[in-house]
Amino acid sequence: MDISTLSLARAQFVASLSFLALFLAVALALAWVLLFFKIRARFSARGGWTAAYRFWVRIFALSFVLTLAASVPVLIQIGSLWAGLMDKIGNVAGPLLGYGILSVFILKSCFLGVMLFGQRRVSDGAHTLAVLMVAVGQVVAVFWVLALQSWMQTPDGALLVDGRYQVYDWMKVVLNPSVGWRLAVVMVGAALAASFLMMGVTALQALRRPLGEGERSAFKTALVVAVVAAFLQVPVATGAGQMMAKLQPAKAAAAAGFWQSGPVPQLVLFGWPDARAHVNVGDLTFNNAGGMWLHRNADGTYQGLDKYSGMLPPVAVTFWSVRVAAGLGLLMLAVACVTFLWTFRRGLDLSALPPWWQRVLCGMMFSGGIAVVAGWWVSIIGLQPFVVNGTVTQSEVLGSMPSSTVLYGLAGYGVLYALLLAAFAGMLFHAARYGVVPVRKLSGGAP
Repeated sequence: MDISTLSLARAQFVASLSFLALFLAVALALAWVLLFFKIRARFSARGGWTAAYRFWVRIFALSFVLTLAASVPVLIQIGSLWAGLMDKIGNVAGPLLGYGILSVFILKSCFLGVMLFGQRRVSDGAHTLAVLMVAVGQVVAVFWVLALQSWMQTPDGALLVDGRYQVYDWMKVVLNPSVGWRLAVVMVGAALAASFLMMGVTALQALRRPLGEGERSAFKTALVVAVVAAFLQVPVATGAGQMMAKLQPAKAAAAAGFWQSGPVPQLVLFGWPDARAHVNVGDLTFNNAGGMWLHRNADGTYQGLDKYSGMLPPVAVTFWSVRVAAGLGLLMLAVACVTFLWTFRRGLDLSALPPWWQRVLCGMMFSGGIAVVAGWWVSIIGLQPFVVNGTVTQSEVLGSMPSSTVLYGLAGYGVLYALLLAAFAGMLFHAARYGVVPVRKLSGGAP
């Protein structure tokens, strides 16, 4: 089958962004969890907080390195797959990407080394400050990336003049209409990804041996974060969905599987969108319940996919990505609440759970990460065929590489990402089974 260069380029770019989004989420949330561990260790006599920090800082370091490594292919592909992109949006993207790279450079050169290797060489207060600055730096670096990504979804503050965007208001560019909701979605998703990873690893440890104080402390922290984040995802997802309905009606219609414009639509829970017949095959619906997720025209009708003939996003992928993210979100909410209620009388002690429920937590280890990737798919794939919503299409900025070259690149990146994911999982399971090597004291150094 002959696959177009555009389709292969889309697949390669989405694969690279998905890998980046996964480890970015884990590193982002773990940085703040580690700060909490450091503060508790500093002001508490219990040694479990230090043990929890020493274990999870290794996982954070690996996630951070993989995040940096994953960002390189994305930057390369912006210039190779989408060769004409920077010519059109360089005035907007250049400064925002520059600020993001500068934030990472400052974070890495000034504070990350102290955080990872300076615990025995600086005072505890200075080390805690370094951990704080790493956590803040992570958010700052992510914000600049999200500012660009959300601007491409809902452009504001710049005008397309002679085929190139010219900025007239940087405040509107950075604080574009969707950046707040996008940041909230990323932060909540990161919290769920890290917390369920931590609970799953700790449950795996509990199935093998009695837990130490550090492992129990880590589980309690992760469970509280999971419960809070799971409840927060409801208003955040609602607000982001309504924003999408208002500002990105084509993506909203694809996510809802709403084909024909008309009165109050059905809410399609499940089904298979058939792009040729413009129907949902085997759908399960609620009558008159889908209006809040769709754009409403001035005449009161809801705008369907029939208004975007020839410019539709991939409806089936967008439709199912939303449902995977929402389904996993509800499942994580249920698991977090049941676990919290089950262990509440025992001080959130994991040993209060039966082995079969501990295995459930192990099975949910990567659920938050999968939900994060599904959410990014909604954002990225739902924007197609545009690269800047409503103005610049992907076909306009596609590079001139032959399809065979893009296909080989896709296969190579796929193998590389699979190996890195397997290595990360192997290292995680090894650490869960054997723990980490304690940090050796330096002669005459701080305890």
